[in-house]
Amino acid sequence: MSVTQSSAGPVTPVQQYRRTVGEPWGRMFYDLLFSQLPASDRPMKILDVGAGFCITAAHLAENNDVTALEPSEEMRSLRVGGRYRLIEGGTEKLYEFSDSSFDMVICHNVLDYIPEKSEILKEFCRVVKKGGSVSIVKHNLAGRVFGAAVSGDDPKTALALLDGKDSYANSFGKRSIYSDDDLSEQMAASGMRLEKTYGIRSFFGLSQNNDIKYTDEWYRDMLALEMRVSEMPVYMQAAYFHHLIFRKEIS
Repeated sequence: MSVTQSSAGPVTPVQQYRRTVGEPWGRMFYDLLFSQLPASDRPMKILDVGAGFCITAAHLAENNDVTALEPSEEMRSLRVGGRYRLIEGGTEKLYEFSDSSFDMVICHNVLDYIPEKSEILKEFCRVVKKGGSVSIVKHNLAGRVFGAAVSGDDPKTALALLDGKDSYANSFGKRSIYSDDDLSEQMAASGMRLEKTYGIRSFFGLSQNNDIKYTDEWYRDMLALEMRVSEMPVYMQAAYFHHLIFRKEIS
């Protein structure tokens, strides 16, 4: 595993990622995500697949019964505490749950790193109850191209992405981008209909002026802007992430 050096010693990619989610641009991702997740007037039984640092699991566990799956020992060691149940393991644990066990299944920024998704998607649909929902966050091609070309000053990677080539994330390895349409078609085959699509991070990741991002005024106004455009198609097209919510048919 590659490492960088800090005054406190070597820092692994996962540790770097953990620090990033604590920065304003990391927190904003979660503020947007939490505002988009389906709500309920009663406690829900929720499964978080690939929970990472368990930030979402901890948030949802304040009012719901949450089970979190995470295979990475290092990520588990850096997790946020909360009232969720943590299971050491990944998507292979899905087969251990009974049919219709959960009101909601969430899987955020995980499927991009899994070559064969169809069987996992079928399992999501199996374990969720009728009328329940599945929340998936995924990378969006146009947003990734903007990010590479503008934020990363890396037109070579942007061109490679346009050519359909995979990229690599330091923390997780090879990352592929799949389309919203392909995901929707696979979910529809298992009785899940697309209910809502949101964009996440249309603007706030493009600027490299990080100093301003620590001000309350910038955070308040940028969060309001991102929330406003998250449902506008023209801005969703350029968002770095897409958040798709599927509902399981009752009939």
